[in-house]
This record gives sequence, C-alpha cells and structure tokens, in this order.
Amino acid sequence: MKKVKIYTDGACSGNPGNGGWGAILVYKQNEKEICGSEEKTTNNRMELTAVIKALSLLKESCTVDLTTDSKYVCDAVNNGWVYSWKKNGWKKSDKKPALNVDLWEQLLPLLERHNVNFIWVKGHSGHHYNERCDRMAVREYLKLK
Repeated sequence: MKKVKIYTDGACSGNPGNGGWGAILVYKQNEKEICGSEEKTTNNRMELTAVIKALSLLKESCTVDLTTDSKYVCDAVNNGWVYSWKKNGWKKSDKKPALNVDLWEQLLPLLERHNVNFIWVKGHSGHHYNERCDRMAVREYLKLK
C-alpha cells in the first residue's frame, strides 16, 4: 500500500456560520492542496468535510497518517464512538442523537477502504501543515462574505 500523509483543518465564522475547510495530501515529495466552503455550517462539519474530501481523492487503498486539530474527529474514530453511534441507530451513550450523521456515513466507507491513523495536533501551535490548512479554511469562508 502507498503511504500518504494528510493534514486537515476546518474553520467557521460563527458556529453555525460561514465555514471553510482545507487539506494537504503529501505523497513522497508531492503535495496537493484542496479547500472549499459552505454557508450556514459548523466547525465540526468543516473538520469532517476536510477529512472526507481528502480521503476521497485517493484512487487506491492507502495507509494514511491523517493529522488534524479536531478532537471531535480524532476521538470519535480513535475511541470507537462513531462505530457505537452507528450500531445504536446514531444515538450517543447519553441517548441523544449523534450529530453530522450524513458526514459520518460518508467517512465510514473511506475508513474501511484505507488504513487511517488519526493523529491529533493542538491547533494554532505552530504545526506547519496545520497552520497552512487553517489559512486555507479561513480564506475559503472569507470568500462567502
């Protein structure tokens, strides 16, 4: 399997509000930047969208180190919460509905296809790729103003 590194971030002006996302895919010496925006969205939706869009670009099954500053995304996958939510009819352990089900349903097949290792990094802490993704995400939502 090819080894790919992916860096993602999402941003929102207001929560909900205009949002943007950015991702950088790194394979060997090659980098590809992708980004986009949505109106009336949330930060968590933008974080998930960045991950989905980046993984969707991979044309074959890959081993992926995916770095994000989203505890929501990392913890939901790494702690197995998203799998429990799905098994329980998209209900959390407190019986409240899980949020962003439409996006989680897009992400789960991608996680089956690829061997993804989610790595959390503190946001705005000087991590080169995280800072680049943040700038892309902010630039994207600013275009909506």
